Amino acid sequence: MRTRVLGWRWRRNPLRRRSDVVEAWTTLLVAVLLVVVAPLVGVAVGLHAHSEAQAVAVAQRSERHKVHAVVVGGTPERLPAVQGDRDHGYRAKVSWTEPGKGKHTTTARVPAGTRVGDAVDVWFDSKGRSVAPPPDDVAVWQHTVTIGLCAGGGAAGVVLLGYAVERRIALRHRLTEWEREWANTGPRWNQPRA
Repeated sequence: MRTRVLGWRWRRNPLRRRSDVVEAWTTLLVAVLLVVVAPLVGVAVGLHAHSEAQAVAVAQRSERHKVHAVVVGGTPERLPAVQGDRDHGYRAKVSWTEPGKGKHTTTARVPAGTRVGDAVDVWFDSKGRSVAPPPDDVAVWQHTVTIGLCAGGGAAGVVLLGYAVERRIALRHRLTEWEREWANTGPRWNQPRA
């Protein structure tokens, strides 16, 4: 039968060693770090990533412009391997008319599954190169949550790794203390009784 006494490392007793006290405080510190600090690190890094991603999205929205065009040629006979994904694009020849500037034709990225004659929205940067659309709010929040979770998980991983190293060192110190005490106690136990 096994009896477990809660908090024995915190109470004064003749069996408690210095390593037991260190282990108790370390366990408390690790619990606080895992419950409080790791989530705060995740939130702080996530908020920083959100502001950075939002700034990038705003910059890309101001630099890029959308054009409503018609696919006039250049679509591949075979679609890409990922047919269900409309965002997996390829390049095709598109044409559009801008008021005051006339008709334009160029090669641009279009969604997979687009056929000749389909109307598509294509994005261009300030130099006229075909680019991906700027990230929307959903993409910014997905980036924020992903970075925040990774940072919080990384912080928790570092805490747990540090705890494992500390446990190994504490075990070595505990064994050293036991050997030292046995060196003092052992000879008295091994003496013949008269």
